[in-house]
Amino acid sequence: MPLLDTIAALLDNAGSQSRTTRSPIASMTRRPAVAALMGLSFLALAPRAAMAAYPDKPVKLVVPFAPGGGTDTIARILADEMAKDLGTNIIVDNRPGAGTIIGTGVVAGSEPDGYTLLMATPAFAVNPSLNAKMPFDTFKAFAPVALVARSFNVVVVNKDVPIHSIAELIAYAKEHPDQLDYGSFGNGTSAHLAGALFNALAGTAITHVPYKGAAPAITDLIGGQIEVMFTTVASVSGHIAGGSVRPLAVTSAERSPAFPDLPTVAEGGVPGYVADGWYALYAPVGTPPEIIARLNAAVAKAAQADSFKKLEKTEGLIIAPGTPEELDRYIRSEAARWREVIEKSGITAN
Repeated sequence: MPLLDTIAALLDNAGSQSRTTRSPIASMTRRPAVAALMGLSFLALAPRAAMAAYPDKPVKLVVPFAPGGGTDTIARILADEMAKDLGTNIIVDNRPGAGTIIGTGVVAGSEPDGYTLLMATPAFAVNPSLNAKMPFDTFKAFAPVALVARSFNVVVVNKDVPIHSIAELIAYAKEHPDQLDYGSFGNGTSAHLAGALFNALAGTAITHVPYKGAAPAITDLIGGQIEVMFTTVASVSGHIAGGSVRPLAVTSAERSPAFPDLPTVAEGGVPGYVADGWYALYAPVGTPPEIIARLNAAVAKAAQADSFKKLEKTEGLIIAPGTPEELDRYIRSEAARWREVIEKSGITAN
């Protein structure tokens, strides 16, 4: 029986007994009982009222990378579009460091009220395989909200390096084993793992140099401090168009409509090579299901915006919002796939 119906029945019963006995003591006893029941009713309805009002203050979206990189770009577009639907500001909070663990940990330790969210990337799924001791349990500390998009990386080199194809990259790396470095936006990120997979399958030993985000890594790539990157399309498309870096291939299984002239790494001479990236939204575990559903719907609506459709066409993003359950299954499968690569390559967090 619903709570309010139960209260009504109790009141009727109490009134009937009072009329029958006409006892002043019974009437006096009834008053605090009724007050207590009404108090319980208010407490039961309060959480529903709070969730119905969500959000009634700004939401913080934590990006575990430095500003200016691909993840930051996607996050800011997502924040702008979701804010329109939610009716509140969404503030992007960049917390780079420790291969995304610092920013991710901020969200893991936040109140599960829907006001602190995480923009997750492949590092979210692979960090448990890279770090023997994590400050949180990745698959217990977070509630999946929605996959935002899947992506691929682009293999790019400094424009002054005498490399114009994947075959030339492999040959140069083998002839000059100590002269090529590839940058990433942190240990365990898609850029790191894409390079590690390349080394494993191509038989090269290009040295990995981690940065706190894509932007500082690309700055050093352009400046010649590093020679190669397996970086996100969002972080490097403008530099490709401007000619400051030279693209060699895409890391996806098939060519991208955004870069139809670029071969895949597999086509370039590394059979079986595929390294996809993704962007997903998470909340702290314990966030009410009603709020998760509200956020999931806001992501789905944001994905239909022109700003995302533009990224889909120009940068090869595959916009793919779905249910929280679908996100959970996908990320767990990704974690298992990359765990095997990490173990075989001997990759560590340091």
